This record gives sequence, C-alpha cells and structure tokens, in this order.
Amino acid sequence: MALETLENLKRAVVEYDTEGAVSWARKAVEEKVDPVKALDALTEAIRQVGDGFGRGELWLPDLVGAADAMQAAMPIIEEELQRTGAKREAMGIVVAGAVFGDIHSIGKTMVCTLLTAEGFKVHDLGVNIKAEEFVAAIEKYKPDILAMSALLTMTAPEQRKVIDTLKKKGMREKVKVMVGGGAITTAFAESIGADGYDPTAPGAVGLARRLVGKQGRTKC
Repeated sequence: MALETLENLKRAVVEYDTEGAVSWARKAVEEKVDPVKALDALTEAIRQVGDGFGRGELWLPDLVGAADAMQAAMPIIEEELQRTGAKREAMGIVVAGAVFGDIHSIGKTMVCTLLTAEGFKVHDLGVNIKAEEFVAAIEKYKPDILAMSALLTMTAPEQRKVIDTLKKKGMREKVKVMVGGGAITTAFAESIGADGYDPTAPGAVGLARRLVGKQGRTKC
C-alpha cells in the first residue's frame, strides 16, 4: 500500500497534477508512510523532470508545472517530518532570493526546487530582497550558500551590494555566493566577487554541489 501511494505521489508531480500531489501526500500521512520516503518520492519526481529539461526533452512550462505540484505537497510532508521527528540528511543549506528591485521569480523558483530535489535545505526569501534582509537570513540560517538572482540589468548591481555588505560585516568568508539571472554573465559574477555563476537551473544545481563538495553535510 505504501509503495503504491509513493508511486502515485511521484506520478502526480511528473504529470503536473497539483491536486493529485496534495491528495497523495495526505494519503501518505494517513497511511503513516515514512515521511522521509515521501519526501524522497517528491524529489525523485522533480529530478526526473529536471533531467528531462536539462536534456532538452521538456520545456520550462513542464518544469514549472512539476515544481508547482511538488511545492503544493511539500508542506504536508514537512509537517509530518516535524511531527515525527524524522531526519533527512542535507547536502547543505541555501538561502536564496531575487535582489532588491527585482520581482521576477520563475528562474529563482526553478533553482530552489531543483536544489531541494538534490537534497539541499532551501530557505527561499522570495523577491525584492534588500541586502540587509539577505544578511539577516544568513545570520539566522547559517547557510553554506547564498544564491541571488537578478533578471534586470538595472537590478544586477544589487548583487554586488549584498556581497560588499557581507564583507563590511566580516561575513563574506562564512558563505559561498552563487549568482544567476538573465542580467548576469560569468564576467559580471567574477567582477563582483561571486564564487560561481551558471545560466541554467540544472547547471546551478551542479554548481551548488561543487561549492559544498559532493559529499555534502548534515546541517538541518
């Protein structure tokens, strides 16, 4: 029964069925399925879609649809994880957000979803995030990686501002910084002192793995 429920949960995500994902997540809780296994099912499903996107077999709407289904089911599974005290090894911790002045979220959300699927604990701050808010989140969550996005050329300098703020507060060496977004290039990332840049969501996951080391670490 548990295996069937997990397979249906995965299928709902792969088929972009948000209502189905929520329903099967609740079913998993009712059947007392190990919440870690349920979370693994969700991440396996989104990884499958992400891999298809990376190979050019699927398109952005496919990835968005799968991400929406996964995100709808996640709170149900995460609540059960907290209730039962179950633990899941994390690859690392990431704080992510679109910089101040930028309200575009699709690319950032895709990266956050794929990072979650890869095993990272992601704290998505959202959009239009000021430098001080990034700093506060780093102090609170103590992440391995800070991931910032900027779609617009006019908002890209905010990434430099965040990095400069971290330097002024003596926090720059405590966190790796990866940047992305339509306005960002490798040259720009290097010029502001970021630790890495990749133009694609799947590529950003590979970058994050390299920044923390393939083995990752437990820190939840």
